[in-house]
Amino acid sequence: MEVQGKIKMIGETQTFGNNGFRKREVVVTTEEQYPQHLAIEFVQDKTDLLNNYQVGQNVKISINLRGREWTNPQGEVKYFNSIQGWRIEDLQPESSTDGMPPVPPVEAFEPADNLNEEDHDDLPF
Repeated sequence: MEVQGKIKMIGETQTFGNNGFRKREVVVTTEEQYPQHLAIEFVQDKTDLLNNYQVGQNVKISINLRGREWTNPQGEVKYFNSIQGWRIEDLQPESSTDGMPPVPPVEAFEPADNLNEEDHDDLPF
């Protein structure tokens, strides 16, 4: 699965336990009618993928959904979900350097004043 949006926050790398488990979180805001602020975690060696990104960049992140079951000390079973990123790509804003020539401004076009209303066109509508 993939998520696209603008980076709102990049957290510091956190280390847990004796094994040195590493986790780093990024929050991405989607650009849709109702924007969502999605916290996506990168773990272990994937935390370094965030080093080259900054707040405000538009990105596409490849994700996996993770879920786990936990039983608390009172015996109640709880379920938790997380979004785990494994790849991040910069999305360049659309520009005129994508192979398309730039469109001249409207002022560059002269109005057509030689139209003859009597001419019949061959359009079917």
